[in-house]
Amino acid sequence: MKPLFLLLIVLQVSSSVIGQKDKDIPAWGKIDKADLEMKVCDIDKDAEAVILFDVGELFCDQNFNIQLERRVRIKILKETGLSYADVKIPYLSYRNEENIAKVGAITYNLDAAGNVVTTVADKKNFFDKAINKRVSQQIITFPEAKVGSVIEYKFIHTGSGLTTWYFQKGIPVKFSRYKTDFPTEVEISSIPMCVLPYEATSDPKRPNVRYYTMKDVPALRDEAYILNDDDYLQKISTRLIAVTVGINRRSYLRSWPGIVKQLMEDEDFGDQLKKDIPRTDSLDLLLKGLKDPFQKMKTIHNYVRNSMSWNGYNNIWALEGVKSAWKDKKGTSGEINLILVNLLKNAGLNAAPILVSTHEHGRVETTFPSFGQFNEVLAYVKIDDREFYLDATEKYTPSHLIPPNVMMTEGLVIKKLETFDWGWQGLWDEKLSKRKMIVMQGNITDQGELSGTAYVSSYDYDRLERIPVLKEGKDKLLDKYFRKSSANIKIDSIQVDNIDNDSLPLVQKFNFTQPITGSGDYKFINTNLFTGLEKNPFVAENRFSDVFFGAKQQYTIICNFLIPTDSEFEELPKNLRMIMPDTSIEFSRVIAAERNQVSVRISLQFKRPVYSTEEYADFREFYKKLFDILNEQIVFRKKAMPKPKP
Repeated sequence: MKPLFLLLIVLQVSSSVIGQKDKDIPAWGKIDKADLEMKVCDIDKDAEAVILFDVGELFCDQNFNIQLERRVRIKILKETGLSYADVKIPYLSYRNEENIAKVGAITYNLDAAGNVVTTVADKKNFFDKAINKRVSQQIITFPEAKVGSVIEYKFIHTGSGLTTWYFQKGIPVKFSRYKTDFPTEVEISSIPMCVLPYEATSDPKRPNVRYYTMKDVPALRDEAYILNDDDYLQKISTRLIAVTVGINRRSYLRSWPGIVKQLMEDEDFGDQLKKDIPRTDSLDLLLKGLKDPFQKMKTIHNYVRNSMSWNGYNNIWALEGVKSAWKDKKGTSGEINLILVNLLKNAGLNAAPILVSTHEHGRVETTFPSFGQFNEVLAYVKIDDREFYLDATEKYTPSHLIPPNVMMTEGLVIKKLETFDWGWQGLWDEKLSKRKMIVMQGNITDQGELSGTAYVSSYDYDRLERIPVLKEGKDKLLDKYFRKSSANIKIDSIQVDNIDNDSLPLVQKFNFTQPITGSGDYKFINTNLFTGLEKNPFVAENRFSDVFFGAKQQYTIICNFLIPTDSEFEELPKNLRMIMPDTSIEFSRVIAAERNQVSVRISLQFKRPVYSTEEYADFREFYKKLFDILNEQIVFRKKAMPKPKP
């Protein structure tokens, strides 16, 4: 089965002293009254809560188990901050691999007289909750917690293995310290992944004891179009390098070829690729007469995902075996996608498994060989010079599109080493994009309403984004993408074409009415409707994470509007073209009017899916100008009455 981190039990080590005194933080149960009187966090005036300290020690106990001893103290500043008084500590409960022990919790409050009131939690405030057959949570509750409270908890996570310590959270952190204490025979490497200042020190008497400290750490707020919070959090990653016993040193550093070889020989992975998955009569009938490799691939992909039910568990393994999962028509993502690989190969296609880490799971560090960095396996298929990545647990992504949750990631193709076909593969296709075209025709009624018809064509990833919503009902589609585009807009029904043909755009047609605004004799027409670009998400002056759109984007907006014949246009907004300094974004607008008709054509193209934090200043300025232009309105008024002749 899968290798776990095991220390050789012949080592003689001295264990960490649990609960030893620490001059940098107050003792358990002791609190400074000023913390309870605090109303606002000095490093973040808007913070709902602040972590006063978060200290952890990773060490090896006398039974050679890796343990993480941790203590956290949090000040609650707002009602929304009370969510931090519901603590959940995940751990692997499968076969008792890990456990949470020596749990303690305290709530501190001030009474009406300003005295400190300390409430120590009892056993009823701690309980375990199974998430699935492998993962559980230790839950800690603080019934006396309220706005103004300080809560504190501690625990020991036994069997935690080497771990990542996060200095940064979703709320500010005043003080965070991570200590590693291993015997000299065990070589570990703690790699800071920080752009903020931190301090690294050693114990003068025990150089193998290391401290990593960060102070006044700002919160990582939710930012629009962030790929994964974990990729940007300030953290320390700890890894095992080697273990020395006597004169023998055993390296635990891995290599990617070694991992590929291990996987190909593994009973729950490589051996499963040799299984003979029986093709059903219905699949044989669908494949009969098909010569085109793409159509074969698409047919098998759709057949597996329509036949198999995913049990919700992501992994890269077929723990119960692909044959058993195929028989039951249910399995993990690993079992279902390894079945898909088998059937694709059986049909004569050049297919192999590819290990991936989804956006939610985080980036793969290609310099750190470990299959633990991957959380899913997909089917990789190469047809001539085209490459495809298929996930049979996902019901909507067509075969020609890369699944959005792995777009722009690095995947590891697993094949026998001697074939030289294994290796890294970038999941990206320049030709794919998120594209939409909005065509509107309408007229301004005498009642002061814009009444019109809209045709919205969604291509590729824009289509893919809308299909799951549409499956919930047309009203859901209207609510999410159209009714919220502007205040007081009315849409009664919608016609949708090409729902079942993923090679064509999803065409959405509907009639709409909207009151127009005005000031005195002047009336205004808003052409920025149904685009998804009604509100600028990039107004913050600073940004911690890269902007990740996932795919290149293209917008085309075409409008033709009629105003009443007794009205005339004021000076029209100017025709213009705007380009980012690096030419990665292009925008153009052309407006023309003749008598009582105005025509508008807008084109917006993003040639890149990612913009780095270093580019954010230029990007933000471009977006500000872009939204000013998009929201610029067309002005008209009633024609002036001719003066009577004398």
